[in-house]
This record gives sequence, C-alpha cells and structure tokens, in this order.
Amino acid sequence: MEPSQSLEVEITFDVDADIDVPDWTQVPLVVSVAEPEVRELDAVYYDTADYILGRAGYALRRREGGPDAGWHLKGPRQGPGRMETGWPLDIGGDAASVPGVPPQVAAHIADLTTHALVVIARIRNTRTAYALLDADGGILAEMVDDRVRTRDEQRGIEQAWREWEIELGPAAPGDADARTSFFDAVTVAAYAAGAREASSDSKLARALGV
Repeated sequence: MEPSQSLEVEITFDVDADIDVPDWTQVPLVVSVAEPEVRELDAVYYDTADYILGRAGYALRRREGGPDAGWHLKGPRQGPGRMETGWPLDIGGDAASVPGVPPQVAAHIADLTTHALVVIARIRNTRTAYALLDADGGILAEMVDDRVRTRDEQRGIEQAWREWEIELGPAAPGDADARTSFFDAVTVAAYAAGAREASSDSKLARALGV
C-alpha cells in the first residue's frame, strides 16, 4: 500500500487555559466559521533510544482518534511547512508493543535508521476544531484549540498545556505573499485575544524538553 503525503503549513500559539477563541471572521478572506468539532486524540511516538529520527528532523507516531488517525511520519521543515507521510491504522503494528512498527513503515524509514525503535512519548489531546471558510464555503484553514497532556516515556516527565494551531486548507491562498499576509492577520487576531508565540517547534519537542 502506497502511503499518503501532504505538506502541512501551519502556525502555532501558546494560550492560557481560560482565554476565548477569537472571532476569526475578522481575518481577511474568512467569511464564516463552521461549527466546532471535538476530537479525542491519543498518539504514541517512536524513535531510537538515542533519537536518530528526531535529530534528523523526523517524528514517527501512531495516533488514534480524529479524521486522520493512523501512522504518520513528519519530515524536516521544507520552506513554509513539513511533509507528512501517512498510513492507516490497520496497516499493522500495535502501539502497546515495542518496536510494534509495521513493516511498511519500517521500510520507509530504513534510509534513516534500521536500529530498534522504542516508545519515547505519549501525547493525548482534547482538540476542538474549527474550519475557517471563504465566501464559497471553501476551507481556508483549520483552527484547532488543543488541550494537551504529554508523558516523556524515557524520563517519566508529564506536562499539560493549551495551544492554538492554524493549518492552511485546500482553499488557502496559493501565492506565497498572500499566505504570509493571511498568517500575519491570523497572528494579529490571536495576539489580540491573548495568545503568545509558541514556546516550542512541536508538541513532541515540548514533551521531550527540546
């Protein structure tokens, strides 16, 4: 089975537990916001004991819950985003076993490492998702309000925080300058509501303290 691939272009903010989501229709191009959808996500992350994948800029996970449940390999940043390669959950493997990684996934990362993989982190997330729509009903972006709980499985350290993430959708501006302007307007709205610049590059990096 050939994996799916997509380029994720997104921006993330740290937020306090009690602030309200802004009115995203104040952002140019956003005409309406779809009804929120709550998702319970549970992800287990794998790497070698000395973090070969992470040091090369990759993150491998098995995630349950939400519309994109499955195995995901996120690559290093490429320009505005990161390439994500995905496989369905039923491709095989068991999150409770180590290494527990399906042969197709292991083969895909063989150029990066053939060393044994271990569970390095678990990230659980109560996500409320909002689709930001244009005048034609197209999805400009998906905004998610994440309440995150993590455990670094190597050090036994647990954390919890809240963040907002806005990822471009199929109706997002195609021009690089227009995308930048859109994200600039999103940032203005987020900061006005009380958000802050994200303290880490990703949930996994924050969970691991890097």
